[in-house]
Amino acid sequence: MPQTTVIHNAQLVNEGQTTESDILLKNGRIERIANSITAPAGAEVVDAAGHHLLPGMIDDQVHFREPGLTHKGDFHSESRAAIAGGVTSYMEMPNSKPATTNAEQLAWKYARAAQVSAANYGFYFGATNDNIEDIRKLDPAMACGIKVFMGASTGNMLVDNESTLAAIFRDAPILIATHCESTPMIKANIKQAMARYGKHIPVTEHAAIRSAEACYASSELAVALANKYQAQLHVLHISTARELDLFTAGPMAGKSLTAEACVHFLHFDDTDYPKYGNRIKCNPAIKTAADRSALIAAIADGHLDIIATDHAPHTAEEKADDNYLSAPSGLPLVQEVLVAALELVHDGKLDLHTVVRGITHNPAERFSVVERGYIREGYHADLVLVDMQGGTEVSRERVLSRCGWSPFEGRSFRSRIDAVWVNGALAFNGQKVIEHGAAERLHFNHKPR
Repeated sequence: MPQTTVIHNAQLVNEGQTTESDILLKNGRIERIANSITAPAGAEVVDAAGHHLLPGMIDDQVHFREPGLTHKGDFHSESRAAIAGGVTSYMEMPNSKPATTNAEQLAWKYARAAQVSAANYGFYFGATNDNIEDIRKLDPAMACGIKVFMGASTGNMLVDNESTLAAIFRDAPILIATHCESTPMIKANIKQAMARYGKHIPVTEHAAIRSAEACYASSELAVALANKYQAQLHVLHISTARELDLFTAGPMAGKSLTAEACVHFLHFDDTDYPKYGNRIKCNPAIKTAADRSALIAAIADGHLDIIATDHAPHTAEEKADDNYLSAPSGLPLVQEVLVAALELVHDGKLDLHTVVRGITHNPAERFSVVERGYIREGYHADLVLVDMQGGTEVSRERVLSRCGWSPFEGRSFRSRIDAVWVNGALAFNGQKVIEHGAAERLHFNHKPR
């Protein structure tokens, strides 16, 4: 539903600057930014004095579990949680059931999201050991990227055939995004753990099983392949300090190799396993406090370009499984990602512009998202109004994800999301998600190889 809205007196945080401005939203777009704007007749008026206005977050890594695993979540439930968390656009992973490894399944996801998604949506095309012809024939406009599981995780999409990997990096028509862990090394570590503990491996062993060495070996291989074949590579969810040496510090512009941090790696470390148990079991594993500090510093200096979630809902009952080997890996994070990232600003570890660059500008640039990710005249009006002094108490009662829980339960964050607009329509008013069909398909303008 088209709306006209004028936001007065906002602190616009955009492209490295904070400026007090008015902003006019009309027909889904940002029509005007100025020191003072007179509201047209009939327009909604918002006084944003004392608040910061950010571009809506673009989360480049989520698992919304549709089709096939909808008891955990689906495009409707998880996108509503995302909106409440300031995530106005998402890019969803292919390891659903069936997996998104052909054009037909990719088209199904777009059609389904158009019916039910509360946030803007885009999808990855999944690689397997035997779908290289599908990858070669992929229309670049149809996907945000090619997802390659170079380590086994949730689902059965491991790509471990050397000739297939070489062909993907040589022939993929768009950016390649990788999950990097060495499955042979992980299997060897599990074998050693079982020799010590039997089938009762404690979750405290998770970081040793899915080890820093396993992560580095796989990331090093991905980078080597990208360099050999001059591919555009984005390595997802970096979890170790050692992997940072594979990437270059500084602005993202012009890089062919990029990497990202996920918000849970910035707030948890391996000393948290005794308290949280399998609730913070994820792949790659949460590592040491030293790794966590290194990741935060790497966001600050540009070794890591993007901040994402890897939102992966499993039900509270599934995560309550006390058997390490059978408990699922993954955390639901979209509803707290922005306030959790902003907590690092309050802590003095990152500045506000670095966070905004990591959650909005850089994802838009890296994935060639058309006319989103910035507060610019003519761009889609995806915006988040934040009270930096508001405060958010995380409780199970406020969780909107179908999985019904949050790893941040009991935490108090010092920022609060007071409003979210999707394509100019108010989608969250600080209390509830407002559904009105404003979400749109993301469009990608990938550069030819």
